[in-house]
Amino acid sequence: MYRFLLTPRWWGINVFVLLAIPFCVFMGSWQLSRFESRVDDSRVAKERAEAARTDPARPLAELLPVDKATAGKQVTATGRYAEQLVVPDREVDGRSGFYVLGLLRTDGGEALPVVRGWLPGSPEGAKVPAAPAGEVTVTGALQASEQPGDNGVSARGGLPAGQTAAISAASLVNLVPYDVYDAWVTLATADRGMTTVPAGTTPGTGLDLKAFQNLGYTGEWFVFAGFVVFMWFRLLRREVEFARDAALGIAPAESPAPAAATTAVPEKAQDEASTPVR
Repeated sequence: MYRFLLTPRWWGINVFVLLAIPFCVFMGSWQLSRFESRVDDSRVAKERAEAARTDPARPLAELLPVDKATAGKQVTATGRYAEQLVVPDREVDGRSGFYVLGLLRTDGGEALPVVRGWLPGSPEGAKVPAAPAGEVTVTGALQASEQPGDNGVSARGGLPAGQTAAISAASLVNLVPYDVYDAWVTLATADRGMTTVPAGTTPGTGLDLKAFQNLGYTGEWFVFAGFVVFMWFRLLRREVEFARDAALGIAPAESPAPAAATTAVPEKAQDEASTPVR
């Protein structure tokens, strides 16, 4: 009854199943490992953020370039404020507002973006506190450049003059006539009249949408593996039923429609024949 398993058609089906199931299990396990890795990164990032609050501040040059190990560390920099911009559509404590961003020109000529604080409402027409004059030394948490579309960073363009959607060298280099560090700092204590902006986590180290996408893909791959097994058993069962019916000499029932059609024609013809011609 199971001799059909030796046919070329079933050889192809069996080879496909034997390859598809391990592949689906492997991909599901890989996606699960990616999710677990992101969970570990999130835990480590939180531990580093807690430790960074008590660590002494270090000079900016010692912590560049920014990576997972240095993001969130306390840093100091000295210079003079030049241009001041605002970053709209930013939330703090669940309230909508904007960042006040000052560009601190250091002795090397490059500018360090410094988030001086946060103000509620819309930046249009708002009274923004002026940056301190003269040479200043700032202390705050070092942050990696933002990428539009990540962690709520707006990707919209066409902003009014004096505004930027993302705090990054790529965005700011088009707004100022000097080089900008590929990093930024949020002050440990905001300037007077503004709210301190808390340090964020480095992109890719938190339980964000991408992490839960990995978890969702894990479930999908295991469901695919189960579906392959289900379909194989279903095809096998159908072939066994066909083989059993053939062994018993059971043929599929014919539709009565053709028979009805063939008998209808003679009856009609008989009626017409029995009708006298006038």
